[in-house]
Amino acid sequence: MFTAEKSPKAPEALYVDMGTTNTRVWLMRGETTVASAAESIGIRDSAQRGLATIRNGLRDLIARVSNSAAIGDRCSPKCIVAAGMIGSNLGLVEVPHVDVPAGIEQLRSASRWHLFPEISDLPFLLVPGVRSGPCNLSVASIGQLDVMRGEETLCAGLVALGKVELPAVILNLGSHWKAIQLDRDGRIQSSLTTLSGELLHTVQSNTVLAGSLPVERPESLSSEWVEAGIEEQKRSGLARALFCGRLLDLAHQGSAEDRLAFVVGAFIASDLDSLLNRGVMAFSRSIALVGHSTICGAWRTALSKNGIAAEIIDQAQAEAALLGALRHILMGSFCMEDLHS
Repeated sequence: MFTAEKSPKAPEALYVDMGTTNTRVWLMRGETTVASAAESIGIRDSAQRGLATIRNGLRDLIARVSNSAAIGDRCSPKCIVAAGMIGSNLGLVEVPHVDVPAGIEQLRSASRWHLFPEISDLPFLLVPGVRSGPCNLSVASIGQLDVMRGEETLCAGLVALGKVELPAVILNLGSHWKAIQLDRDGRIQSSLTTLSGELLHTVQSNTVLAGSLPVERPESLSSEWVEAGIEEQKRSGLARALFCGRLLDLAHQGSAEDRLAFVVGAFIASDLDSLLNRGVMAFSRSIALVGHSTICGAWRTALSKNGIAAEIIDQAQAEAALLGALRHILMGSFCMEDLHS
């Protein structure tokens, strides 16, 4: 395990985190961020419109960050370190998952250098994802399998920064909602992923409910309406509970923000029931919530109703954790000269 205080000074480099729907890039000198940018591109675009979409988008994003550094603070990055879906079968090149238990050293050992001259002249160090579950799978056992790309690097950084008391569960609430179990050594031992984040976005923007819900997410959601959505999901199931959001509008009940809280509560109830039934929360000392503050707040409300305390990791802390882990992986990886041997 590495610590922030003992991490060696990293060379000037570009850092990339590519997800399902968003990509972030940082230009850094050691631990100092010189420039950064984000764009709504991800491997969902690759799946829908082809690989050229993310190649072009990443190239433009890297150029924007490189050119945005102040004239007096120019950096000369030596490489690009990337985590997330960029290393998936829908990304630039597939980097095999590491099997659990997996910590920072397993990630470092399995990271691989690649060249993508159509994007940048700099070499890329791609960090692998993590796989949990049996090797031999069938339709009956597929529910035991899980994978991640990007969250493993975030978890390693959170452990290093002392943001979680081990053993722990980290609930990462982005495009996918993912519960990640960490053992006493800070290694990932299992995870459970759902599409709830993407489905929530779809319900909010591309279904009949779009007219009943706000376009943007408010800073917080009514705990009473979140609870109402949780209870309706328990009574009626997820699909019916979601339609009840439309019925609430027709009955002139609540504001658009209240109805969004109701819908979010329904999604939370569906996932939380599965987590509790599987015993995911049973052996953890701490629960950490990472993601959009609105969704994290709603999850904390739901967990507290079940007697489970949870802490929210804010975006600044999550970013520091991700970048710290990526720096450590870069400094511990094999020499860049190996690319040309």
